[in-house]
Amino acid sequence: MATSTESRSSLPIPRVQLELEELQENAEFINQQLEPTDHGPAAWKLLGTAFVFESLLWGFPLSFGVFQNYYSELPEFAGNPYISVVGTVASGISYLGAPFTAPFIKRFQKYQRQMIWVGWPICIIALISGSFASTLETLILTQGVAYGVGFLIFYYPILNMVNEYWVARRGMAYGLLCSASGVSGAVMPFIMEKLLNKYGYRTTLRAVAVALFVLTGPLIPFLKGRLPVSRYTATATARSDWSFLRSPLFWVYSGSNVVQGLGYFFPSLYLPSYARSMGMSSTKGALLLALMSVSQVAGQFTFGLLSDRKVSVSLLIAVSTVVSAVAAFALWGLAHSLAPLIAFALVYGFFGAGYVAMWARMSTSVSADPTAMSMIFSLFCFGKGIGNVLTGPLSANLVSPVLVLGNYGLTKYMAVVAFTGSCMAVSGIIVGSWSIGKRGMRFLL
Repeated sequence: MATSTESRSSLPIPRVQLELEELQENAEFINQQLEPTDHGPAAWKLLGTAFVFESLLWGFPLSFGVFQNYYSELPEFAGNPYISVVGTVASGISYLGAPFTAPFIKRFQKYQRQMIWVGWPICIIALISGSFASTLETLILTQGVAYGVGFLIFYYPILNMVNEYWVARRGMAYGLLCSASGVSGAVMPFIMEKLLNKYGYRTTLRAVAVALFVLTGPLIPFLKGRLPVSRYTATATARSDWSFLRSPLFWVYSGSNVVQGLGYFFPSLYLPSYARSMGMSSTKGALLLALMSVSQVAGQFTFGLLSDRKVSVSLLIAVSTVVSAVAAFALWGLAHSLAPLIAFALVYGFFGAGYVAMWARMSTSVSADPTAMSMIFSLFCFGKGIGNVLTGPLSANLVSPVLVLGNYGLTKYMAVVAFTGSCMAVSGIIVGSWSIGKRGMRFLL
């Protein structure tokens, strides 16, 4: 009987072992079935689809400088100092909403494809609604707020999918993705300028809505994450690591990012108006935005690639901000013809836009925890959004009513130029001072 009892009590042991082995085999099988990271058709297909969405749906609000120039000449909007709020709110909401969207996506990650189907049509409907606007307040609510909310809902799930596929080469992937808006920016200002001058803003907004529907709608089925639903369920229950908030490097990068964001958006908003104030045509203003966008493509891809090659992120930030500051002070402020404006657009586009492409590696420099990196990235977006939203109100106080063609910044834009250059310089000084101080402490120790 004792032998029989012992044999019975020992029976569950091999059964448990078999169950564990079966679970391990299933896990290995799932891993084998997953698409590879950082290469392969699936990874590139997703990145290519995300590139199209970024270029068209994010490129549109970033081309608002052409709309601003047009709106400022319409009798119903002329003289209103808050026209720029329409564009800054659209892009600002997309930035500011990131810290609130990231936890939501993490919690309901298995529904991220459905989020795309919710946010994408909101953007389309916002443009159609904006075409019926007859007051600036309505334009702010439609072309500004509604478009920004729609973009916020659908874009960050796409970004999460990119993170699943691109790990070791994430800096390159983000650099390529960020440069997408530059690709569209090289073309979109000309298209918008022609449509606005020929058909007005009502027809233009409707035409853009139809174009976005046709060009991006059929691509939504290609937006699929790499991980199965079971992985999403496990990720949703995992607790986020907030220890990065105690890291001095996080606050150094955040401070630099906020200050850089405060000055970054002014050139894209005011270069067309600056050129127009010098007596140039609106086409040349669109040309400047296009050249800045082309340079942005090269800059963001280059800085993203360099960050993957283990080049010091702090050094890259310093180069990006200092060169941008010099360009603003020396090229933009002293510009009295088209040539220096073109030079400024190319230099500022390359170095200024390269900053955003380093967010991915800035996040990994702060924390290696995957659950923390998405929150760090979203907080960087939030910091950038602070500057983006404040650009409109700040510009109303920085732009002078006095125009003197021979003076620095044409007098009218002197404060805008000075503010842009100062923000870039201070942003670089914050990171540079930290790096120098850290090396000094190591030397003393």
